[in-house]
Amino acid sequence: MAVKEGNNPTKSTRKSAAKLKPKFSKETYIKWYTDMLLIRKFEEKAGQLYIQQKFGGFCHLYIGQEAIAAGTASACEKGDKHMTAYRDHGHPIALGTDPRVLMAELYGRSTGCSKGKGGSMHFFDKDVNFMGGHGIVGAQIPMGAGVAFAEKYNNTGNVCFVSMGDGAVRQGALHETFNMAMNWKLPVIFIIENNNYAMGTSVERTTNVTDLSKIGLSYEMPSMIVNGMSPESVHEAIEEAGNRARKGDGPTLLDIRTYRYKGHSMSDPQKYRTKEEVSEWMDKDPIEHCETVILENKWLTEKKIQEIQDWVKNEVKESVEFAENSPYPEPKELYEDVYKEEGYPYIKEY
Repeated sequence: MAVKEGNNPTKSTRKSAAKLKPKFSKETYIKWYTDMLLIRKFEEKAGQLYIQQKFGGFCHLYIGQEAIAAGTASACEKGDKHMTAYRDHGHPIALGTDPRVLMAELYGRSTGCSKGKGGSMHFFDKDVNFMGGHGIVGAQIPMGAGVAFAEKYNNTGNVCFVSMGDGAVRQGALHETFNMAMNWKLPVIFIIENNNYAMGTSVERTTNVTDLSKIGLSYEMPSMIVNGMSPESVHEAIEEAGNRARKGDGPTLLDIRTYRYKGHSMSDPQKYRTKEEVSEWMDKDPIEHCETVILENKWLTEKKIQEIQDWVKNEVKESVEFAENSPYPEPKELYEDVYKEEGYPYIKEY
């Protein structure tokens, strides 16, 4: 079982580490920085708007976990498919979805990525192959294997990346899916976005197997522990797993260890963890890391960094304006995009 980096540099050592020759190009680090900053600021604004009751329903923020979405997006190929759970705002942004349509979806407006019918937990964007955020815990695991089966059946060479939280690995469907995926050598990568807590319950309280990468062992599924606060480590692991799947060797399980700085959802009082614990993880912030690498290597000046920050700020501002100026769906939309099979005996006309 391969093991990737387990620890990130702390803030005190990050600067000296950044002076080493970077593993990736200037363009890659700038894209990571821009994408992760856009995700962070989008989420911060979403949290503010939720408190202001601009939109309702559940809202699960991705703050702190940005390196996973960014590293996955940079390592995948254009035709690859992606799906995740209900903490789904970061993934489509990293894949290239316009944040305006995502904010409109939060607002329940017709211009949203799901026409205002999905809300925070059900973002979709076919144009970037984002197959959805899914509100049922663990539902995306067998669904992702199904998408991977279709890719293999059609011989597309594409891979399906399926993200889940550490709590979702307790679902029984995971084991059935893992068995089937390995038996059929499906091109699917299972990503555990392991942020240590299933809502407010720590991994240690839900299982005696705290190394979640071991879950793949009984299926002889290659598994890795990955530093989820490092876009470099995520990119390398995703690329390795994707190449393996494309060769026909089947799935990989990635236990990507990350941390959410905010609560499980907006209603979470976070009494299950200490401020010191949160602060320790925030010292490993991936956005600060990328900014340091960029500046240390003199790829951009402080002024250019500020221009990126100003662009991100304006993108978020325009996203809110777009959402607030967009119309709500017409009542007739209740009857659109609803599956109906003609002649099905249990369907009655009303």
